[in-house]
Amino acid sequence: MGALSHIRVLDLTRVLAGPWCAQTLADFGADVIKVERPGAGDDTRHWGPPYLKDASGADTAEAAYYLAANRNKRSITVDIATPDGQRIIRELAAQSDVVLENYKVGQLKKYGLDYESLRAVKPNLIYCSVTGFGQTGPYAHRAGYDFIIQGIGGFMSITGERDSQPGGGPQKAGVAISDLATGLYSTIAVLAALAHRERTGEGQYVDMALLDVQVALLANMNTNFLASGQPPVRWGNAHPNIVPYQTFQTSDGWIIVAVGNDGQFRKFVDAGGRAELADDARFATNPARVRHRDTLVPILAEMVKTRGKDAWIAALEAAGVPCGPINELDEVFDNEQVIARGMQVDLPHPCGANARLVRNPIVMSRTPPEARSAPPLLGEQTDAVLREMLGYGDQEIAALRSKHAI
Repeated sequence: MGALSHIRVLDLTRVLAGPWCAQTLADFGADVIKVERPGAGDDTRHWGPPYLKDASGADTAEAAYYLAANRNKRSITVDIATPDGQRIIRELAAQSDVVLENYKVGQLKKYGLDYESLRAVKPNLIYCSVTGFGQTGPYAHRAGYDFIIQGIGGFMSITGERDSQPGGGPQKAGVAISDLATGLYSTIAVLAALAHRERTGEGQYVDMALLDVQVALLANMNTNFLASGQPPVRWGNAHPNIVPYQTFQTSDGWIIVAVGNDGQFRKFVDAGGRAELADDARFATNPARVRHRDTLVPILAEMVKTRGKDAWIAALEAAGVPCGPINELDEVFDNEQVIARGMQVDLPHPCGANARLVRNPIVMSRTPPEARSAPPLLGEQTDAVLREMLGYGDQEIAALRSKHAI
């Protein structure tokens, strides 16, 4: 029994932030019912290639992007623009603990599916809205895309190579960082709301905004600015206060060297056959190395290029110098630590093959998250959910389908 196996979530979200929240709740055992548009479904079902391959090796219609955020859910198709579809959502909400949605501000109100409308049928409902800019403020009605949020929220002002270096300039993260973090913060908010409801019986409304989350994620960069009044700048893979604390290119790949003190610096240059650098007054202490960064780093770069990635990692590990490779994803999933932790999970999929996924990274002794089922086909559980939860019979379901309500 999962920690949330007593909770039912009606998931009206699509793309990434909302589905990531819903998947996390599902991993802990919540019964998550994913509501999708008939015939089309979640936008990310079509964001490919690549696609999941069936048992014969042919592409299916299941995009890998969709697979990333939708395990452990049940999919039903409902057209919320129809009166019948709206009725179904209200009936399902009446039997749910949580509703998640990421429609534009005010869009669900015209369908009678906003918080106030659904609270009328389920007074202790927890209703979480995820939007780009929140329900209030001058930007509330703007569409919010992760890439744009990374720019507006300041993330790209501190991410990327230094403007003075080749390739310098703002850079987005390699994954949709504001979407993913908003999904996680939304999960925290829902869990807090559930804890409050257990004590008081009260439901509540949760207003989550990608921009709010992106600003919060800047953490110490925020407080550095607020304390000094000076906006931080991009440093690429270098550190403004520690040298060397950056990436270096070896003869066959890239590594990270994170020298935290003068003793580690000596060990680093000893391992590279350049022990004299540690005795040079320009480089002997970290403040000196920071001042002479532009002289020292090219010397170290040439030193590192003399060996391969694995040879450097072995030498620096043996010397006690903090380091690590920059792995491509094939190397990540071949990594002995990643394998030992069981990060890849394979789940049987209705197409006849396994969906190769990544497990929830949380490890708990009593109520761990579980990967129970592969992301569902579009509408795979529509009939079952309508029968089980709402008591609909075959004729009623057929009638709804004939009217394109499901």
